[in-house]
Amino acid sequence: MSEVRIAAEPRTTFGKGAARKIRRADKVPAVLYGHGIDPKHLTLPGHEVLLALRTPNVLIHLKGEGVDELALPKGVQRDPIKGFVEHVDLLLVKRGEKVTVEIPVTTVGDVHSDGLLDQQLVSIAVEAEATHIPTGVEVDVEGLEVGTAITAAQLALPKGATLAADPEAVVLQVSAKPVEAPEEAEEAAEAAAEGETAEAPAAE
Repeated sequence: MSEVRIAAEPRTTFGKGAARKIRRADKVPAVLYGHGIDPKHLTLPGHEVLLALRTPNVLIHLKGEGVDELALPKGVQRDPIKGFVEHVDLLLVKRGEKVTVEIPVTTVGDVHSDGLLDQQLVSIAVEAEATHIPTGVEVDVEGLEVGTAITAAQLALPKGATLAADPEAVVLQVSAKPVEAPEEAEEAAEAAAEGETAEAPAAE
């Protein structure tokens, strides 16, 4: 997992007015906490933060006056309309330590033609080394038949990651496709027939 280096400035002014002023300068207020330290209030460049946060669980190397630390984003506030980042909470981490994070669960392949895929969890909690957090976990669903269920314990987690969620939690299952009632099927056929009749050209 690569690190994203972001310049950090100490922040000495607080309150809504100060935060608005920071955002007008295309910067983001942030707080760094963890490992028993007093929270550090920082100002970060807005564009770099926005780009970094596109990667789930991105490892950020904060470098600046009074700070040279690694951190993971733990809380991100965004403008509900424009989407820009308003504030970031950052968790201080150290190389070699284990952290618990949520990683996305994605599927590859198609289930059996008689079934419908019902994915109940789109992310799963794992424990991994802070500088080697996996980007996600894939589940091969090719050909899975109706009634099949995959639990968290059955996931093939990336090397170095261990499950931190309930092992019995159902991640996905394959349910049967709904069958049309005879009346509905008949109505659909009649509607189709009427549509064809209406579209047919009149006889000369």
